[in-house]
Amino acid sequence: MPTYRDEPEVPRHEPEIIPPDRGSGRSSAWPPSHGYNQRRSQRVYVTRIGPLGFALLMLIVGLFAGVLLLALIGAALMWIPVAAALLIIAAIAGVLRRL
Repeated sequence: MPTYRDEPEVPRHEPEIIPPDRGSGRSSAWPPSHGYNQRRSQRVYVTRIGPLGFALLMLIVGLFAGVLLLALIGAALMWIPVAAALLIIAAIAGVLRRL
């Protein structure tokens, strides 16, 4: 533990550095290649979205929001019969209590 607050803590041991040619005896490389050649590079082209692409994106977002809204409304509508049943049970229990 350091004596002063600003003094860094000394590591307890040095990390072991294993050269690439002396691995754990396995022939596979890390990270795994998953069937791809690791030396081959790939290019990723990123372009600006056009008006048609933006319209399609907004259409997809709108459809997703509509489906989510319908699911929320459906979940809320399912509670109406449950609330009605609880209200009827409470009314019957109140009538039976007075008898």
